[in-house]
Amino acid sequence: MASAKASEDAFISLSPGDSEPRQVYKLMTGIIVPRPVALVSTVDSDGVANLAPFSFFTGVGSVPPTLLFCPVVRARGLGAGNDLRKDTLRNVEQTGEFVVNTVSDQISAAANRTAAEVAPEVDEFELSGLTPQASELVRPARVAESPAQMECKLLQVIYTSREPGGGVIVLGEIVRFHIRKDLVDNFRIDPDGLDAVGRMAGNTWARTRERIELTRP
Repeated sequence: MASAKASEDAFISLSPGDSEPRQVYKLMTGIIVPRPVALVSTVDSDGVANLAPFSFFTGVGSVPPTLLFCPVVRARGLGAGNDLRKDTLRNVEQTGEFVVNTVSDQISAAANRTAAEVAPEVDEFELSGLTPQASELVRPARVAESPAQMECKLLQVIYTSREPGGGVIVLGEIVRFHIRKDLVDNFRIDPDGLDAVGRMAGNTWARTRERIELTRP
C-alpha cells in the first residue's frame, strides 16, 4: 500500500541558484541514494596507473553495452598546469580507455583509500594495496580483488560545466566482461556473492545484503 500523501507544508522548496554549490552537492548526494561505486582504473599517456572511485555511475544500455560515470571538475588543480580535471578524466581523454571494477564489501576500505587527492604520479594501486591484473583489450589494469570488471573504450565525454563543481559525463562501451566464475549462472549474477556496496551521503556507505523482491506488473 502506498504511503499517505504529505501536505505541502511538510516540504521545504529550494532553488539551486540560491544555494552554494557545496550545499547543492550535499542535497544531491543525500537524495540520490544508494549509488553504486565504479572503481575506475586508467593509465596516462606515459603508462602511469591511476585508480579512483566514482559513485555518480550507472549503466546506459545493452546495445552496445554502455555505461557512464561522472567525475566532477575540481576546485583546485594538482600537478603541472593547474589542471582542474581529475586524473581519471585526463587519462581517459588522453587514451580513450578505462576499466570499471565492482567494489565489494571486502575491498571497500581499500577502494576508499584511492579517493585521496594525490599527485598524478602516485599509483593508487600501491596506495590502496590492491593488485593490478592485466586486461585483455585495453591498457589499464583490472583490480584482481574485484569480483567483476568491465573493460571499456571511450565513446564520448560531455561537460555540463567547466567550472569547479561542474559535472562530466564519461560514456564508455564495454568491450569485455570479467566475472568470478562462482558468481554467474546463465548470465545471472549472484548478488550475495557479488556483495557490492554503495555510497550514501558524506562518509556513509551501504551494503546490499538486505533486499526486497517486487514482481513487475
